[in-house]
Amino acid sequence: MARYTGPVYKKSRHLGFSVLENGKELAKRAYGPGEHGQDRRRKLSNYGVQLQEKQKLKFMYGLSEKQMHKAFEMALKAKGVNGENLLRILESRLDNLVYRIGFATTRKGARQLVNHGHITVNGKKVDIPSYQVKPGDVIGLKDSDKEMAVVKASLEALHNRVEFVTFDEKKMEGTYVRLPERSELNADIDEALVIEYYNRN
Repeated sequence: MARYTGPVYKKSRHLGFSVLENGKELAKRAYGPGEHGQDRRRKLSNYGVQLQEKQKLKFMYGLSEKQMHKAFEMALKAKGVNGENLLRILESRLDNLVYRIGFATTRKGARQLVNHGHITVNGKKVDIPSYQVKPGDVIGLKDSDKEMAVVKASLEALHNRVEFVTFDEKKMEGTYVRLPERSELNADIDEALVIEYYNRN
């Protein structure tokens, strides 16, 4: 199944969840899209609840179904709690960390920067958005791209940076200092339900 490329606001309203994590999509209309969006009061089955939770995570990180399932399999092999492992694997993706550092205002924009070859990891160009960054790795821009207007505008618009990344303004580099704690990640996600969804399929 291909990655969703449709309207983010519409998808957020359908799920009742801010895919962009800033709440803007739900600020004006917190109900579902369409003519009968305010009248829908479906009660979901257990499977439906699990599916919806998986969809939240999938659309938030901008992944295809194949990528989500691969992350789930990696989480099962890692030590610790499966749900938290899954979130940490998704947070360790290069495109996500480019977004967390502030080089882009959205994960979609961050993925584009990576795809187009603007991003380096430990000084070497990496153009694979799903690349798993390790704690201690340094994420930067190619020397020729450090003055990109879109990047500068994104950095200026960033108000709060997560504590598991640091940023050096002079070098225009960010460091993934450690794996995130669960309390630092989106509280509206119930990752245990996502694990249950994949375990039953």
